[in-house]
Amino acid sequence: MLSSQFPALGDLEKAVLDDLWSHVSGDAKEVHARVGVARGISPNTVQSTLERLYRKSLLTREKISHAYVYSPRVQREELMGAMIADLVGTLGKAQSGSMLSAFVDFAVRADQSNLDRLESLIAARRASQSAGEEPQ
Repeated sequence: MLSSQFPALGDLEKAVLDDLWSHVSGDAKEVHARVGVARGISPNTVQSTLERLYRKSLLTREKISHAYVYSPRVQREELMGAMIADLVGTLGKAQSGSMLSAFVDFAVRADQSNLDRLESLIAARRASQSAGEEPQ
């Protein structure tokens, strides 16, 4: 689980995480080929980004032969939850009604079918809590 102090992420860090979530793992050369080439950045920049994400405890790494192979330490959903919790904490928990309203508005703008999905998720969470299960 991520700490309550969420590490700030730049655009390249987010792109690298997204790539590793999609491909499970990769060394600097592989990630550069998938992310860096299209952005016109050097392999060293990608390597530095992987190292920063590792130091932020968002990646694990294993030395294989002469290179580190990086993998996500956290799942996308966990990171998104930490980002939302950080934002809510920054803007004030007393305004949770405003936060929920903004979340619903965002969901609708992203895709109208998200409201149905949100209703299903809420119903499933209520059912699991009624059954005495731990929240996920």
